[in-house]
Amino acid sequence: MQINQLKRKTPNTKRMIVARGGKRGKTAGRGGKGQSARAGNKRRPEWRDIIKRIPKLRGRGVNQNKFITARAVVVDLSAIEKSFTAKDVITPAILVEKGIVSTVSGRIPPIKILANGELSKAVKVSGCFISGSAKVLIEKVGGSVEVIIPVTTQKVSPIKIPTTTKKS
Repeated sequence: MQINQLKRKTPNTKRMIVARGGKRGKTAGRGGKGQSARAGNKRRPEWRDIIKRIPKLRGRGVNQNKFITARAVVVDLSAIEKSFTAKDVITPAILVEKGIVSTVSGRIPPIKILANGELSKAVKVSGCFISGSAKVLIEKVGGSVEVIIPVTTQKVSPIKIPTTTKKS
């Protein structure tokens, strides 16, 4: 055997050149006429249209009032009984100072006082949310309560739009 008689075990396969004759004539594997048959067709992908139809969650959780959305920290009357003396004033800042409530991200959270436990000392509560039964128990002992109204339940006076009548 001579060098000129050698043959490869796997012969080279020629690269398919589209629309240059050969096995792919006429449309050259590009289908029929139209935009899809042209080079650089600019059809919009279907999935992009689907994504644009989906409702977005723009601004969710960003522009909300944190005081309303933050869950109130619960403080029982039994904790107040242990930590305070008679005629003390109870505010959220004092509760944080005494270590009954801890701050959330460096801020004092909204606090709600519940009627779990007994109270024998007259205390003044201000700046806290309070349950109806806890308010009754505090006032029964001789204490006082300054109730704060949540922003969501405040009554807003309706805007009166002046009506003008046109005389013909």
